Amino acid sequence: MWPKIYIGTGGYADSDLMGTLYPFGTKKEDFLTVYSQHYDTLEINSTFHAPLGAKAFAGMLAKLAEPLQFSVKLHQDFSHNRVATRENAKAFLTALQPLIEANCLANLFLQFPSQFERTLANRRYLADLQNWFENQPLAIEFRHSSWHIPPVFDTFAKSENLIWCNVDYPQHIGLPAFHFYANQRSAYLRLHGRNPNWWKGQSAAERHDYRYSDKELQELAKLLAAHRNEFDVLYLYFENTTKSHAFYNIAMLKAFLTELGFQIKPEPETLSGQQSLF
Repeated sequence: MWPKIYIGTGGYADSDLMGTLYPFGTKKEDFLTVYSQHYDTLEINSTFHAPLGAKAFAGMLAKLAEPLQFSVKLHQDFSHNRVATRENAKAFLTALQPLIEANCLANLFLQFPSQFERTLANRRYLADLQNWFENQPLAIEFRHSSWHIPPVFDTFAKSENLIWCNVDYPQHIGLPAFHFYANQRSAYLRLHGRNPNWWKGQSAAERHDYRYSDKELQELAKLLAAHRNEFDVLYLYFENTTKSHAFYNIAMLKAFLTELGFQIKPEPETLSGQQSLF
């Protein structure tokens, strides 16, 4: 049997998705209901800036029309400021109990900045994080090339709760080149787009102003097919919700992946955003 690929977006509240994913007139409090009809996973990024409480996560679950898996980004104190403690980790996990109890927490997601090099101190810090979150899968994105080496891949392969986060960025912007690696039976992939003016963007919306071509998506589908024996489950997130790029890209990628034989959540029979396609 071919692997299961969960597909969604980074965040769900981008107003640029109005008229495509969300029909015109959809209230923001109904976004998650509509979202869950189309997609089966969601990357929560707002927790990077401010933690959410258990009540907020319980409220999300109550709004779902269909089952949804969540990847939740760790607060910046764990990744950028690196001042978090074991107690902070416990508090973060306590807030996630509604998702955990409902079997809706796919994994935790940790994004280190490009300045986070593979030093002895940072390796020890990473070991602490792994210990603090030992009972939950932890997907990690490294933006410094010193981590993208065989010894690190080997460490991930031997660590049951660590997942290597694969990332597709624009080329030649000083970030590690895209390569797909699945160290466990669960894999993770983030697609930021390939905007050549990435560093000129004044906002995240401008940096993610890129729509993958059909050819690029077909090549991605073929790449995943070539690695299909390396994973059972893949969580795949489009970060380019700007101008609804992600909405169109997801529909096309789903078609390519389904044609190849992957298990994919089908589109609803009546697309909520169809009214705006023409």
